[in-house]
Amino acid sequence: MNENFAKIVELFPMIAVIVAISVGGWMFTTWLRVKNGYPLESSWGVPIHPTSDKESIERIKLLTGENAQLRAEIGAVKDRLETIERIVTDQPSRLAREIDSLAIDKGGRA
Repeated sequence: MNENFAKIVELFPMIAVIVAISVGGWMFTTWLRVKNGYPLESSWGVPIHPTSDKESIERIKLLTGENAQLRAEIGAVKDRLETIERIVTDQPSRLAREIDSLAIDKGGRA
């Protein structure tokens, strides 16, 4: 009986390494599936898809609307920035001529 116990003790580190590698591999493949959007599987191999409730669907709709609004606002800010860049980079004499041409004449006409 001592001989059997001694053999088990000798094999224990190798068994522990095999178990650790197996569990690590399982954790790594699960992480890859979650990271890349694949559904997880139950113990029977059936895909488990996340369920969506009304609250999360409503939240997605609100965020989508807010996203569209912010994109439109960014577009407007880009247009304003282009105008400001054009004004700043134009020659000063040209800017002065444009301002003078927009000035109201003495007769009250624009």
